[in-house]
Amino acid sequence: MNETKILNAYQAAKDQYAAAGVDVEAALARANAIPVSMHCWQGDDVIGFDGSDELSGGIATTGDYPGRARTPGELRQDIDFARTMIPGATKLNLHASYAEKHGKKIDRDAYTIDEFRDWLDWAKAGNIGLDFNPTYFSHPRMDGNFSLSSYDEGTRRFWIEHGIRCREIAVEFAKALGQPCAINYWMPDGYKDVCADTKRHRDLMTQSLDAIFAPDIDETLAPCSIESKVFGIGVESYTVASHEYSYGYAIQNRKLYTLDSGHFHPTEVISAKLTACLQFLDKVLLHVSRPVRWDSDHVIIWDDELQKIMDEIICNGLESRVFIGLDYFDASINRIACWAIGMRNARKAILSACLAPASIRQAEYDGDWTTRLALQEERKTLPFGPVWDYYCLKNEVDVGSAWLDRVKGYEKDVLSQR
Repeated sequence: MNETKILNAYQAAKDQYAAAGVDVEAALARANAIPVSMHCWQGDDVIGFDGSDELSGGIATTGDYPGRARTPGELRQDIDFARTMIPGATKLNLHASYAEKHGKKIDRDAYTIDEFRDWLDWAKAGNIGLDFNPTYFSHPRMDGNFSLSSYDEGTRRFWIEHGIRCREIAVEFAKALGQPCAINYWMPDGYKDVCADTKRHRDLMTQSLDAIFAPDIDETLAPCSIESKVFGIGVESYTVASHEYSYGYAIQNRKLYTLDSGHFHPTEVISAKLTACLQFLDKVLLHVSRPVRWDSDHVIIWDDELQKIMDEIICNGLESRVFIGLDYFDASINRIACWAIGMRNARKAILSACLAPASIRQAEYDGDWTTRLALQEERKTLPFGPVWDYYCLKNEVDVGSAWLDRVKGYEKDVLSQR
């Protein structure tokens, strides 16, 4: 797209927003500074590099599109390429299963920063932050579908040690990169069929989590979050770390709570939960996904719910209290395009929220609900497109769909050779 046309269209849009009381330049600066954590597992179908060759624990990736990253080097190369299409502050969300052992015989209960040194050096070179996740799935030490709530003490001890090691690694990430490393604890524990004793597993889960969080670390560097789930494949009837359990544990123990778009019933949306949860928690962590009838982890689109999530964060001034991360994995289409589409959509929704006219809320405060509704509808036709194009131009990333041609070229030259 011609740069002069972009600038002219932007100026006209800027004037129109100004008429609605919006300072576009301030909105651009605000949006650009809000980090979004890009999930590493989209690029290799959640396989990782520490020895697993198949998924377990209620997780499934569908599709067999060519070009899956097979090595850490390939994955970092793909992430670097995807980032050239994404404006704004970016972090990488890393799972412990992406450890690089370099020939050492070491298991997840003994990982240190050394197994992630290559990721840390890469993050330093790219000037991006890292977030982190213990990996409680796809491992022979899982007791069926159980980890921290297993009846077997040895199994629990192994996974407790893994959780402790991940906190230590996250602190090292944060210190080295100069920004917090949020740690997300999700455990797939549960039963496929009706559970006879729902209490015992939760008692054990609580004991295990207490043991993980007992060592004193600086949680301003490595804030720890508990993620709930409704169910996973093979654990449809009983989930130990349900919403009520995880939210309650987070409140009682001053941890973060993770809200995942796919981890609630189909009639629930996490945009409706944010300010409710933040009445009782200091911070929350988001895993933004797109469930289609269940937790199916589709690539996020710029739909009403994505916009409402970002509106809730931005319009309530919650940027410093919400860690925004994406979580989906689609192997039915080009994996790099999945990153580009999802991350660009997240940033569109953030920017749109920053551009929301304050007059909408003022009408509500004034009790003028007629004006509130009218202005909410008028917001939808404000010229967002030219502002987005200018934002991309300013950040030196592709404007419009130009990124797609580059992805197809990369697929031909790189991905198809794998």
